Amino acid sequence: MSLQNLVGISLETVEPNAQQVRSLLAAADRNIADAHLTGLSEENQFDAAYKAIMQLAMLGLIANGYRPLTSKPGHHQTAIQTLALTVQWPSQKIWPLDALRKQRNLTDYSGDLVTQAAVDSCLTNAMALRGHVHAWLLAQQPDWLA
Repeated sequence: MSLQNLVGISLETVEPNAQQVRSLLAAADRNIADAHLTGLSEENQFDAAYKAIMQLAMLGLIANGYRPLTSKPGHHQTAIQTLALTVQWPSQKIWPLDALRKQRNLTDYSGDLVTQAAVDSCLTNAMALRGHVHAWLLAQQPDWLA
């Protein structure tokens, strides 16, 4: 699979945009910080950490000249599952992110409580992905971080 193969199915092409990449990285950082706030409910901590994961996945797509077709279902799944292609996130680390996506959908639509273990997993994965994306940007487009 290549990103180009997904154009028209789940992705569209866009111009890579350094400012948007910086904005998404800053937004992910804010959401990771919010997920650490004491006194915030587990649900909101989880949502903030998950949002950071999505912002980092979108950053990878934008940096490569793509974005999900949000008019079609599955854009979160597409963003997460393309991380190996966009930022060279190891394939074996994608399934935990996809499991978090499924957990988010379950809690959003069922109202089930989010456990502290789920929060911890989501936050740990968000921070690991953030570090990886930053290192990838330093190697691929260091001027975009200025």
